[in-house]
Amino acid sequence: MNAPAPQATLMSGDDFRESLRRYKPRVFLDGQLVDSVVDERGFGPGINAIALTYDYALKAKYAPIMTAVQHTSGKLVNRLTHINASSGDLLNKLEAVRLVCQETGCAQRYLTHDALNAIGQVSSRIDDARGTTENTARFLNYLHRVQDQDLTLGIAMTDAKGDRSRRPHEQANVDSYVHVVERNSKGIVISGTKAIVTGAPYMHEFLVMPCRNMGREDADFAVCCAVPVDAPGITIIARPAGRPGEKVEHGAALFSRKYGQSTGVVMFDKVFVPWDSVFYEGEWEHTGHLTYSYATHHRHTCIGARAGFGDLLIGAGALMCEANGFDPGKETHLREQMVELITITEGFYACGVAASVYGKPDEYSKTFMPDPVFSNIGKLMLATKIYDMHRIAHYVSGGLIVTLPGPDEDHNPETGAKLSEVLRANPDVPYEQRIETARFIEDLTAGYQGGWYSVISLHGGGSPAAMKQEIYRNYPVGSKVELVERILERGVAGEGVPHDPDRAITRNRQPGKCCDTGCTTPGQPVMVDLPSVEATLPSRRQSAD
Repeated sequence: MNAPAPQATLMSGDDFRESLRRYKPRVFLDGQLVDSVVDERGFGPGINAIALTYDYALKAKYAPIMTAVQHTSGKLVNRLTHINASSGDLLNKLEAVRLVCQETGCAQRYLTHDALNAIGQVSSRIDDARGTTENTARFLNYLHRVQDQDLTLGIAMTDAKGDRSRRPHEQANVDSYVHVVERNSKGIVISGTKAIVTGAPYMHEFLVMPCRNMGREDADFAVCCAVPVDAPGITIIARPAGRPGEKVEHGAALFSRKYGQSTGVVMFDKVFVPWDSVFYEGEWEHTGHLTYSYATHHRHTCIGARAGFGDLLIGAGALMCEANGFDPGKETHLREQMVELITITEGFYACGVAASVYGKPDEYSKTFMPDPVFSNIGKLMLATKIYDMHRIAHYVSGGLIVTLPGPDEDHNPETGAKLSEVLRANPDVPYEQRIETARFIEDLTAGYQGGWYSVISLHGGGSPAAMKQEIYRNYPVGSKVELVERILERGVAGEGVPHDPDRAITRNRQPGKCCDTGCTTPGQPVMVDLPSVEATLPSRRQSAD
């Protein structure tokens, strides 16, 4: 029997909260300087979401999917800090992200995974170009520290950008992009602004990455490094996570008072970074590969995240149908809507599964990349279908989700009893449960949180235009052209006819999915069953009583 792998330090959610006290970042929220991030109510829902990724890794029933053995150290680590070594790893990462987002809506920590995988790949590429092993060794040293300490990293990638028609070196305000302002024997000094950093206030460290392909003149902007969130010279200007404690028309938000996501503008003012935390600087030739690699990993991961959100809408929509007195299995119009919601959710998730199964090892690092075409198709589907998901939830729920009186009326002696009588539909579902489900759907789709989910689904990980570009750039249109030309007996390139490098539509050809090497087992995904409703909630009879 094989001995269990040695284990890195795996924190609990409470350990994560306590670990944040070791950092003293300069953070502003709603115009006020935050004294303690972990004690700030406005950040609580975001901290809760990340804390869940720690707690799930320690639960016996979730540990097989929430942890993995890091092949470069042999240690058991949190899945969201792990480097993928197989198609099975990609499948399990997808499942893990869906699992935590079924609870939180957006668990945020998966960005750590995506960036680490991308930086590892570009480090190997730079070493190959230089004929060295220095960059990979530096990255692995950092990776193992992150895993051993079980850290969560903020991805400081999207620059403020300034005038979008100009390249970084052409900007009137050079600080619209993060750039190197000084190099010395100890390290580099960086300045500039990252405009969108997920979870910025409650991260342990930032991974600073370029957001675009740089040219030779942009070499100072081609920088990738790691810095603690409280490094001198860093200022974070953040927005609240969710709606904790907010008194709104329909009462405290049932979902977003517990889970949410803060984002922050992060300003770097002559921040020193030691050389052992610099993954590259000045190598403008490799910026395109880093952004491409990160985008592919992240779009693949987003598929799992938004599938978890879809699961919430499917469950809540079904509950609302039942509370309204309908069985979707018997009501054609409701069944059609529910099936459309299921088809959307499982359709883009299936793209994530395909991207995992068809994933291939990176040429230089040999770590696994999800298939770019399926990753981008899945992300494009969820980005554009999120509005349909909301529409369907509204259709099956009815207008009650936004026309309800506020919850204070439930306790008004002059109106409460009457409301509970007239707003009850299905006699088997208590009034309180019907109203609670309606307010839950409102929070997810028709209020602040719903609008927020729409925007991050549309633009998170890049705009739909960027995904379409990647789909066409990677899709083997040339193979399809050659297929038709063979049927038309025109003579096919590769069969006695030379390929024409100047012919645009045949430039990209597919060497074969699994057929070029034969079918192989990509690794068994670990499917974790969620607890049953009966195991986690009081019975309907108890609720009614």
